[in-house]
Amino acid sequence: MNRRHRLDAVVAGGGVVGACTALMLAREGLQVALVEPKRPPAWQPASRDLRVYAFAPDNARLLDDLGVWQPVLAARALPYRGMRVWDAAGGDALAFDADALGQRQLGWIVENTLLVDALWNALPAAGVRLHCPARIEAVEQSEAGVRLQLDDGVALDAKVAIAADGANSALRGMAGIGTRGRDYAQKGLVAFVASGVPHRDTCWQRFLPTGPVAFLPFADDGDASVQGRLGSIVWTLPDAEAERLGGIDEAGFARELGDAFGGELGTMRLLSARAAFPLRRQLAETYFSGRVLLVGDAAHAVHPLAGQGVNLGLRDVAALRRLVGDAAARGADFASPQRLARWARTRKSENAVNALAFEAINHAYSNDAPWPTLLRGHALGFAGKLPPLSRALWRHAAGV
Repeated sequence: MNRRHRLDAVVAGGGVVGACTALMLAREGLQVALVEPKRPPAWQPASRDLRVYAFAPDNARLLDDLGVWQPVLAARALPYRGMRVWDAAGGDALAFDADALGQRQLGWIVENTLLVDALWNALPAAGVRLHCPARIEAVEQSEAGVRLQLDDGVALDAKVAIAADGANSALRGMAGIGTRGRDYAQKGLVAFVASGVPHRDTCWQRFLPTGPVAFLPFADDGDASVQGRLGSIVWTLPDAEAERLGGIDEAGFARELGDAFGGELGTMRLLSARAAFPLRRQLAETYFSGRVLLVGDAAHAVHPLAGQGVNLGLRDVAALRRLVGDAAARGADFASPQRLARWARTRKSENAVNALAFEAINHAYSNDAPWPTLLRGHALGFAGKLPPLSRALWRHAAGV
């Protein structure tokens, strides 16, 4: 390993979390390479990405510090100012309002393609070495570093390798890190729709016995035909039902979607193709083994009902940033095993608590058993009537 310390870190995976990790480390003054099999497509205003996030304020601050949030805002990001969550079984709604919480907005609705594009545009100027297209074929570790052999014949030596290559992470497997999880036998059905009534910059989520259905308000770009009514839906459904609803005619789908929201959003209109992705909980047994770290979905895949997947991944990055900054302030090595192990324990604990909490909520609200049905709607209403509790819930989701 005669070039062992040529790089400080190699990041595998160029999605939102991976690109953000590489950019953050470079901004902190480290020598970084990013390995990605396929260059992501450039964001196009005329296209809407079906992968949409409810982006939290703490992660917006992180991207702002890295110099990429303002380009995202200037392109297309809708601030949402309200949230309304209610149960089809009855009871009052749990509502969050930006004015009541003393905030300008609760968060932003942003497309995956736009976030990735903004991050990739910033990588070269930050000094990140891009290896794309390229795949990691083998990993060799020692006490002092890691060597990654790429499929194009290049070998990269670094202090650490960071797996940000998704739930099916190849680097995680090469490092011998196992996972534990649960298949929910559900899919998330996504599409763009127009609601019959204005969404009022509000996120809507209704719990049904089959799973929650959510409507995220989306920027309409001044299109008068959908002004104030354009949204992205995520509909959690049993596998067979997701397949059925993904294949019925547009009118039938729109009708059943409107019924799923209990008529609250009026007559719905389908505006895009439909896509479905399988839902499962998957947690890595450790986030740190030798010289390999895990972040994002490589470490934790969670249920989408709270919209926290990418937010949790970026909180991994923010915690790593604090580790690197603290080490630099002390004149110490950021990659010392003790520091990395402490980071890994903290992130694993926090993410496991969140993942299991999302699963418990999904289980409690996605069934028609008598006792949960009687109690759950009233629980939402009770939380909504206690301002300190609802404020605490929002602050947890927002990372503030």
